[in-house]
Amino acid sequence: MHEQSSFLLVAVVFLLAAVVAVPLAKKLRLGAVIGYLLAGVVIGPSMLNLIDHPENVSHISELGVVLLLFIIGLELSPRRLWLMRKAVFGVGLAQVMLCASLIGSIAYVGLDQPVNTAVVLGLGLALSSTAFGLQIIAERKELNSPHGRLAFAILLFQDIAAIPLIALIPLLGSATGDAGGESNLEQIIKVVGSIALIVVGGRYLLRPVFRIVARTGLQEVSTATALLVVIGTAWLMQSVGVSMALGAFLAGLLLADSEYRHELESQIEPFKGLLLGLFFISVGMTADIGLLVTSPAAVLLLTALIIGCKLPLIYLVGRVAGGLNQISALRLGVVLAAGGEFAFVVFQMARDQQLFDQPMHSMLVLAITLSMAVTPLIILVLSQLIKPKPTTVEVPEEYQHIDTDEPRVVISGMGRMGQVIARVLRAQRIPYVGLETSVDSIEMSRSLSSDMPIFYGDPMRPEILRAAQVDKAQFFIITTDDPDANLKTAELVRRLYPHVTILARARNRQHVHRLIDLGALAVRETFHSSLEMSKQVLTGLGLSETQANSRIKRFRQHDEQVLAAQHQVYDDAAAVMQTAREARADLERLFDADRIEEDSIDELLQPK
Repeated sequence: MHEQSSFLLVAVVFLLAAVVAVPLAKKLRLGAVIGYLLAGVVIGPSMLNLIDHPENVSHISELGVVLLLFIIGLELSPRRLWLMRKAVFGVGLAQVMLCASLIGSIAYVGLDQPVNTAVVLGLGLALSSTAFGLQIIAERKELNSPHGRLAFAILLFQDIAAIPLIALIPLLGSATGDAGGESNLEQIIKVVGSIALIVVGGRYLLRPVFRIVARTGLQEVSTATALLVVIGTAWLMQSVGVSMALGAFLAGLLLADSEYRHELESQIEPFKGLLLGLFFISVGMTADIGLLVTSPAAVLLLTALIIGCKLPLIYLVGRVAGGLNQISALRLGVVLAAGGEFAFVVFQMARDQQLFDQPMHSMLVLAITLSMAVTPLIILVLSQLIKPKPTTVEVPEEYQHIDTDEPRVVISGMGRMGQVIARVLRAQRIPYVGLETSVDSIEMSRSLSSDMPIFYGDPMRPEILRAAQVDKAQFFIITTDDPDANLKTAELVRRLYPHVTILARARNRQHVHRLIDLGALAVRETFHSSLEMSKQVLTGLGLSETQANSRIKRFRQHDEQVLAAQHQVYDDAAAVMQTAREARADLERLFDADRIEEDSIDELLQPK
């Protein structure tokens, strides 16, 4: 009973630490990984000491890394790797080898470490954090930027490179141990045989098994089968002296092109997230914060060494091999300069294999954690020092020169909505002019028809509006998906050309109200398509076409009346909520009345 109570207490402590620390770290833009690490530091021996034996937790938490590598294997289909081969295997390999060579050389020559230890230190610290780096890039909306795409490719190679590195640790460790035991040849035969067994089993056995399980229709059995595959292959590899993670990665890779890939990923993801969070918490628990007091210079020097070695080399790789400009290469270097989560895995295994002692492991864990913690601060300082220059787009001359007949309609934004409107107008032979700020969109539209009157121009510039002869138009249609830009464009057109009717795409009800204030006719971008889908649902549930049309018409009229009423009070949130509640009840009464009326008519029409 005491053991059960102790287990529940440990579970409560871990969950509470994660629930408090991770949202706080995310709010501070430090990332979930830092949140888990800080949670582990707080509940660990360095501070509150709420967990008696942190080492016992690490055995369970290692399953998080196993599941992470299985997910990575699922995502690395051979087709995807081939498309990204230059960036992944060219730039990524250059980054890892350069950083590993420099850091390993410093460890071997400057710190007088053995060769095996220096190799592990160099390769482990050359890796960056996939979760941390991609999260920072995504938060800054830079995933599609040049340095964002290259960072993804490099991190992808690092994920792949971590697999042989993890598998290499036991071999490097055994080389430093006793000479007894089985021969290297026997060990190699066992490893190769296990890999062959996984490959053959994955090709000829896993898919039929998943097919049989899927036919049962039982979700829990399917989840159990997925966990069995991952943990079973991990156990097989561990039993022959190789990392559990390698087995999980191979299992994922074999199923990457399987029709069950997405199903497997959705089933494993919750377990992976929780157990990986537990792994980072356990790492944080092992972080010896006391080193900041007893050896602050050594910790800060090692942290500076990690960032100082990697940042300039990644900058150089980005410039030379990645073709980035100076600013993009610098941003790439800052994002990838910190240590990564795989370093925790590698160094923990290296400690278990006695490649280095516990004090060095504690120093490395703390330095990597600090390097990740200071990265957001470096990015913040960098963004203040380097202001982005306005990008200049190379626009062909024929796109800039607006030469057309007097239009009756001017369309601002030739995306999905704008193209549909243009097709309708063209079919009706109504003269129009399209304005677009994306050269790619213009090229695509003109590739369909070379004489389409679509030109490059920012509708928020008065000279562009004059060149498009808006003063001669009857309608100005705004279809871009940026609400703020739509409002500014509508305001400018209304001020310069008050006689023109403005139709504008609206994101939501609040956006509708602001457009109405500017004298524009607002069209909600998803409203009518939602009504059409609702109509199909109603007919599918048994209503006739006439009944469904009547219901949708009633709803549309009622909603437009409510929208008009809310326009009078849209700045008062409480009044808007009250209006919405009253409108919902009123709509239900109207539909109830319609149903009663239809039932009465049906009774009259029935034969006596």
